[in-house]
Amino acid sequence: MLLNVSYNNPEIKRKINAEVGAPFTLRERIKMRGIGSSKLFITTTSIEIHNLLILDSYVDTCNIEMRPNGIIVGFRSLLESYALIIPYYKLTLYKGKAEEYSIYRDNYFIKIRAKAKDKTTHSFIKKIMDYKAENLPELPEGM
Repeated sequence: MLLNVSYNNPEIKRKINAEVGAPFTLRERIKMRGIGSSKLFITTTSIEIHNLLILDSYVDTCNIEMRPNGIIVGFRSLLESYALIIPYYKLTLYKGKAEEYSIYRDNYFIKIRAKAKDKTTHSFIKKIMDYKAENLPELPEGM
C-alpha cells in the first residue's frame, strides 16, 4: 500500500499500524541495535512510484524502517512524504547482479543501489531478512 504520510492523519497511522504493527519501543530499538537504514539510492521503481519521483529533479533516495510485522520504505517527492507499507508476508527481496537489491510488494517495487563495499546496506538487509525469518508464523502441519 502506497500512502502519502506528509500530514499527521490518525486514519493513516491506524492503517499503517494495522498492516505492519506499532513502532518498536525504545528498549527494543536499542536491543536490535537500530531499526532504520541509512540513506539508500533508488535505481528503478514501479510505474506508480516512478510517476511520483519524476515530479522533482532531486536525487531519488529512500530509507527503510523495520516494524514488528513488516517494513516501511519512505521517500520524498516535491514537498510530500510517501511510504510503501510492506508486511513481511508480502515482502519479497532479491539481490541483483548489478549491485542492487529489489524490494517487492504485489505490483510495487523499488530497487536500491548496494555497492560491494557498502557494508551498512548489506548488513541492514540481512537484519530485515533474519527478523522476517524468525517472526513469520509457522505453517500448520501437513503443508
